[in-house]
Amino acid sequence: MKLAALIASLESAPVGDGDLFGEPFRVLPYQRKFLRGAFRPGVIRAGCSLARGGGKTGLASALALDSIRPCGALHVAGGETVVLASSFQQARLTFEAVLASLELLGEREAYRIRDQQNLADIQHRKTKARLRVAGADNRRAHGWRTNLVIGDEPAQWGARGEALAAAVRTSLGKRKGARMILIGTRPASPAHFFARLLAEDDPAVYAQVHAAAPDDPPFRVSTWRKANPALDAGLPDMETLKAEARLAKRDPGELATWKALRLNAGTHDTEQAMLLDAATWAAIEGTAERAGPCIWGVDCGGSAAQSAVAGYFPLTGRLEAVAAFPTEPGLAERGLADGVGRLYQDCADRGELIQTGGAAVALAPLFAEALGRFGRPAAIAADRWREADARDALQAAGVPRCPLHLRGQGWRDGAEDVRTFRRAVLEGRVIPVMSLLIRSAMAEARVVIDAAGNAKLAKSSEGGRRARARDDAVAAAILGVAQGQRTPEAPAPQWRYRGMTG
Repeated sequence: MKLAALIASLESAPVGDGDLFGEPFRVLPYQRKFLRGAFRPGVIRAGCSLARGGGKTGLASALALDSIRPCGALHVAGGETVVLASSFQQARLTFEAVLASLELLGEREAYRIRDQQNLADIQHRKTKARLRVAGADNRRAHGWRTNLVIGDEPAQWGARGEALAAAVRTSLGKRKGARMILIGTRPASPAHFFARLLAEDDPAVYAQVHAAAPDDPPFRVSTWRKANPALDAGLPDMETLKAEARLAKRDPGELATWKALRLNAGTHDTEQAMLLDAATWAAIEGTAERAGPCIWGVDCGGSAAQSAVAGYFPLTGRLEAVAAFPTEPGLAERGLADGVGRLYQDCADRGELIQTGGAAVALAPLFAEALGRFGRPAAIAADRWREADARDALQAAGVPRCPLHLRGQGWRDGAEDVRTFRRAVLEGRVIPVMSLLIRSAMAEARVVIDAAGNAKLAKSSEGGRRARARDDAVAAAILGVAQGQRTPEAPAPQWRYRGMTG
């Protein structure tokens, strides 16, 4: 296949998503180099690795579209193209981009389209060329007879990624000229199948890696260009990189993500990191007034666990918290069991930790304590896990009526809240009072980070977190601060409690 013909074919179609939607697809210089190597005669497998936001998904969508258009350079009558991603929903992004391009071309009616909950494919009615998408957990790869496999972000494929890659690799011999193309950020482990492909020395393999060297200065534009070959073309946006670099300079946790995703230093399927390091937190502790509306963050622990309420005042930045343990066992015995010595007793002596209930925390006295300290809330953000218990306890404690925002602790809500919390802290919009309770919780708090850079608070022993860690005050603070950033000027309600809304 001639490179000029392939590029002309790819550039004859419009972009189906993103900021360039509807504009003609343009092959970037680094993509031209990759296509030359990936479609060289004799090459069966090809890999391209670069930092996030460099046009990887756009190239994958263009190749997928070209393979099913009868005029496409990659088109084979009766051929099959499969797009693989970490999940079916992630793979659907390519499917939707291809559909949008066909709409823009006015060619959609020439295709049979199936779009169901766990099935998405497009087949040309006359030539029978087909595109389908699948997640990395797909167990049917051994039966595939593909002409082209396009793998998006293989570093994110998780535990089944190795087996899936092996199944795809062994299926390539079923059709003449079949190829597997993997495009994504570099894995951290050299043992990962994508890392091994990138390091292979074989005439049937082509690899192209754009990454900064370990000793390159991380905040120089010249370093950024090594990992972002399309930076001068606006991919990714330079101002976005500069903003992320400023955060990374102030926070070691953000620096690790910056190096992994923006400098392509290598990403784990998930990795652990501190929520914020002790030096960063100590540097922002101070005094601020209790002025303006107060947002409560509520973390309700189960059975014998700790529960906590954080009070955040968005107008001044003040953040404080109070937590509760059940009365059984006592704080001294509990401290020994949890491996923290006198910590709980010291927090109680400072007035930051109370005991309520018997074998489990009674939430109503905790909420009454928070009401006395922080005043009436303008809004409350709480984990949806114990919604009914929280509503009953708020009413029993006489907490005035206000909106109740229920948040999950998974990748969707949890990652958004952690991201918002970190940004508010690093941009000076949070001033925590000096609190042994919050300091100790911050020392225990860990996040798990996926390969896309999303971070959520770790639970139990997830991500290396200490199983008996008590970071409930931080969980409450994250909820309160994140909600405060979404509604920074929420007015204090003027009516008495008649049940929570939300």
